[in-house]
Amino acid sequence: MAIKKTENITNWGNYPAIDAEVLAFQSVNEAREEISRCSKIIARGNGRCYGDASLQKTVIATKRWNKFIAFERQNGEIECESGVLLSEVIELIIPAGFFIVVTPGTKFVTVGGAIASDIHGKNHHVDGCFSEHVIFFTLLTENGEIKKCSRDENEDLFWATMGGMGLTGLILTARFKLKKIETAYIRNEAIQAKNLDEIFTLFDASESWTYNVAWLDCLQKGKNIGKSIMLRGEHARLDELPKKLKKHALNPKKKISFDIPFYFPSFALNPVTIKIFNWLFYHKQGKKHLKNFVDLESFFYPLDAIHNWNKIYGKKGFIQYQFVIPKHKGKEGMRQILETIAASGNGSFLVVLKLFGRNNPLAYNAFPFEGYTLALDFKVNNKLTALVATLDGIVEKYGGRIYRTKDAMSKPSLTSYLKNIDSPKFNSLQNERINSTL
Repeated sequence: MAIKKTENITNWGNYPAIDAEVLAFQSVNEAREEISRCSKIIARGNGRCYGDASLQKTVIATKRWNKFIAFERQNGEIECESGVLLSEVIELIIPAGFFIVVTPGTKFVTVGGAIASDIHGKNHHVDGCFSEHVIFFTLLTENGEIKKCSRDENEDLFWATMGGMGLTGLILTARFKLKKIETAYIRNEAIQAKNLDEIFTLFDASESWTYNVAWLDCLQKGKNIGKSIMLRGEHARLDELPKKLKKHALNPKKKISFDIPFYFPSFALNPVTIKIFNWLFYHKQGKKHLKNFVDLESFFYPLDAIHNWNKIYGKKGFIQYQFVIPKHKGKEGMRQILETIAASGNGSFLVVLKLFGRNNPLAYNAFPFEGYTLALDFKVNNKLTALVATLDGIVEKYGGRIYRTKDAMSKPSLTSYLKNIDSPKFNSLQNERINSTL
């Protein structure tokens, strides 16, 4: 039976918040009937995107569609409903010796959301986006049809939906490929870099690694700008593991998780606390080059161990700003961006630098292209709009663009790259905002 209620909803950044009619269904027929009566609607998974993506006055909550359909271990494929979380997928597949080929920095996104955003991970230069590993999905379109979409069937709709932000219809189910693993550990290396020159040299030297990413101290200035730690890793083979880890190679001990029970006061996050955090983070490993083994969850999802960490930014919320600029302009563009952020004092605990590989031209709505991408959080305050406008100007100057999944207020010309997604029925507030100001 369909459930309808009015809620105040928001995405992970707690900005913006809106009142919306939230619809939840058990059956596709119920969804079809409700969609037919709505003028505008958008699907909403676990709300782990940012900004005004997946927000609309009427939304379809997909989390009740959380059934597994098939797990074929022989060929490493899994099929499930779109509301299944990646965390539920990995809980099932890791003990069986599999992992998700492409995963973002949180496991709490739905499979439908992973397709709608065409998520990327620390291995984009090797494995591309999530779309590269999707075999097919089923889609409920605005006229009530259910279409199976793959590279051979409804191909146009298949590619338009990859990164299409839910604007082509309602994803119902999906089947995708998995990666075979021998252990649930990563052979990890953490290398300190004093500045931007060092970290870019490390990225060049690490392209043969499957996973690489860097954490940056965004408030450093002068010769220290770009101070960072490179994290690179490979799936550990069983014969590489220390003896103490081999016994439970595919079943590591569960980590203790923490919960942030309340919103922090607005003064808690300021340049002083950020500088203290950054100093502690940079020096925690005790030496310049650390080699060790870490479990998959610690390597890929370190923040997921802190439930409701978004409350650290206070009740006004925050935005996550992520852009990509072409590789050959990477160092120059990043320097200008980091200088601007440091001068503003509006810093972030979480600053992540990655190198994207070449994009698949068929996945034309995916965000990544070959270049450097930076993601960081900004607390919402009176100065944020001006800062974002300045950063947008730099991104545009260097030929970059903004990740729609995290966009809240950027210049529409940096987020208007989607194609073939026009639907009078499926529309988000974000899409309306972008199109209204072009």
